[in-house]
Amino acid sequence: MTTEATLAPTSASPTARHVWTRTRGVVLAVVLLLAGAVAIATIRSDTRHGSLDPRSADTYGSRAVAELLADRGVSTRVVTTLAEARAAAGPDTTLLIAVPDLLTRRQQTELHSATADSGGRTVLVAPGSSSVERLVPGVVADPATSLDSALPPDCTLPAALRAGQADTGGIRYTAINVGADECYPSDRLATLVRVPDESGTGDTIVLGAPDILLNDRLDDQGNASLALQLLGSRPHLVWYLPSLADTSATNPDDEKSLFDLLPSGWLWGTLQLFVAAALAALWRARRLGPLVPEKLPVAIRASETVEGRARLYRKADARDRAAGALRSTTRTRLAPLVGVPVTQAHAPEALLPALSAHLQRDGQSLHALLFGPPPGDDAALIALTDQLDALEREVRRP
Repeated sequence: MTTEATLAPTSASPTARHVWTRTRGVVLAVVLLLAGAVAIATIRSDTRHGSLDPRSADTYGSRAVAELLADRGVSTRVVTTLAEARAAAGPDTTLLIAVPDLLTRRQQTELHSATADSGGRTVLVAPGSSSVERLVPGVVADPATSLDSALPPDCTLPAALRAGQADTGGIRYTAINVGADECYPSDRLATLVRVPDESGTGDTIVLGAPDILLNDRLDDQGNASLALQLLGSRPHLVWYLPSLADTSATNPDDEKSLFDLLPSGWLWGTLQLFVAAALAALWRARRLGPLVPEKLPVAIRASETVEGRARLYRKADARDRAAGALRSTTRTRLAPLVGVPVTQAHAPEALLPALSAHLQRDGQSLHALLFGPPPGDDAALIALTDQLDALEREVRRP
């Protein structure tokens, strides 16, 4: 069978139902992944809600240490902006910075300038390498963290000696400053460092881990004693929780591009994926050049080919294409029987008058049969097949 070049639009193109049938598995997988991600994010947000917040009583909050400090006459005030933190720095105040790594470079520089000669105490909770170098010049963070949580003091700092073993294991530091106290060492590197200021009245405490401030760890080891001594040396405690809503965080000099925010491992991984994709493309394209036709190893009967194509048409609901193929083949066979060249078999103005003269029939009915619209259902397609078969038999009848 041959198909006419000017057939009506075929229904073999994917419909909405077919697209949904083929992609529903992928869509379901994506929906499940999104639902899982939302659930995990919700659980993690609920669990970490109020982390290192002195007003929070959950597992990772710090309300317990704030209550103990209040019993000893130390007031605790929470601030969320750099301006409030800088204004609070003073000789009678302990300024605790909960998450120093959230501060921008400019914020860290300004905060160091405000606390360097304030005469008070500044406590930094687990600052990273870049943060600690700007907030406490002369202290360097080691890339490898401590594998131990509870550590002995192993220093002469009175607060550490009274507290004894505590859960300070985390980021490890090295102090270059002369006169700095390095306590709770892990593999000879300190996890708590005290750096006095130039005046000798104030100091900066660097904690390698926040465990001694958390509600669920406060009653372990000497955590409570160490936390109360570090935070209760002044009558006022200002608890600085950096916030993304702080307008001082917006600085064009601190803006980073998307590639700056991506870890280097992701960039190398992406490069490896591109290399793998290129190798896969070369492997799949190993057979270069034109295709070479080959004879089939076995002979296939024409009826099997017809049945196979008919099943494909039926599966795709392509009644218009099937009807077009039947009409085109019928016109090709009828044209020589009525004296019309095969090249004009698909031209109504050439084929229909010759058929009408041969059959003594109205040309309008022949036009609807040979050039009409596609059938609407399978029954109409079967009826069209019978009518075309009957027409050909009538033309061939002597």
